[in-house]
Amino acid sequence: MRVGLLGLGRIGAFHAATLAGLADELVVSDVDRSRAEEVAARFSTARFSRAPFSATVGDPFDADAVVIATPTSTHAQALERACELGVPAFCEKPAAPTVEETLRVAETVERTGAVVHIGFQRRFDAGYLAARDALRSGDLGVLHRVHLITADPAPPPAGYIPSSGGIFRDCHIHDFDILRWVTGREVDTVYATGANRGEEFFAEAGDVDTSAAILTMDDGTLATLQGSRYNGAGYDVRMELAGTRGAWAAGLGGRTPLRSAEGFAPDGDPWPDFQARFEEAYVAEMAAFLEAARGERESPCTVRDALAALYVAEAADLSRRTDRPVRVVEVTK
Repeated sequence: MRVGLLGLGRIGAFHAATLAGLADELVVSDVDRSRAEEVAARFSTARFSRAPFSATVGDPFDADAVVIATPTSTHAQALERACELGVPAFCEKPAAPTVEETLRVAETVERTGAVVHIGFQRRFDAGYLAARDALRSGDLGVLHRVHLITADPAPPPAGYIPSSGGIFRDCHIHDFDILRWVTGREVDTVYATGANRGEEFFAEAGDVDTSAAILTMDDGTLATLQGSRYNGAGYDVRMELAGTRGAWAAGLGGRTPLRSAEGFAPDGDPWPDFQARFEEAYVAEMAAFLEAARGERESPCTVRDALAALYVAEAADLSRRTDRPVRVVEVTK
């Protein structure tokens, strides 16, 4: 396969290393030409494209599949171009910055019949897969409650926050997606809150650095959510499920940055960031996308899936701002 890769920032460069081992040929492109040349030089199967991202024909869309890792503001444009050209596309979340744009992308995908995979790598993590299987097999009995945590060891750069969409869209959208995927249920109502305990640039952007929410699923199951941009112990992402027959935790292991007062302690270095924590999941996700691009399976995560998670994030953000429970149907277009 010949795969085009758009965008060579932190996650794009990571995908380049993965794709170099999965694709027969890799064409990398970035607005920073020197960055594209540098990344291409690392791999024998890769070459860089002289075409800027704004080019509508030729490299890197002239490929069997394209991976989009450009800034969020460009996702919809790139996805729609791939659809019109009939090129299977993988795109890092979100599919688009807004609900309206995401709906437009979804309609384009459905009109063209294109293969599109939106990147939610937790679906490919061994722990989350096992938890999903345990629930679906009946080992947990009837699910009664879920708890989700996403905590970063340090905040992103100040300049990123105003365009991030806020903590619920930028960070917790992964929790909302995995909650739907593991449980097989939809979120009905969200009651969210937040606080600012660190740098002022969060409040100045209308965002928070600490978050919490209660989510009621459509079958009455309760889920709780916590998040932080200042988890100094390390990168902590977990999901706990408790049912009438058993309980299961995904993300609790030897590198989880958590100590027990009763003596439990990690036996390895804490996870430093999301790339280290989900490295294997990212590789499995990319392999699954290429299988879909070859017609060997359905898209593992569609634009409609991404839209469903975005609706929950919209409801959470509205709830935080209005200090009231918000039903997801209130923000559904």
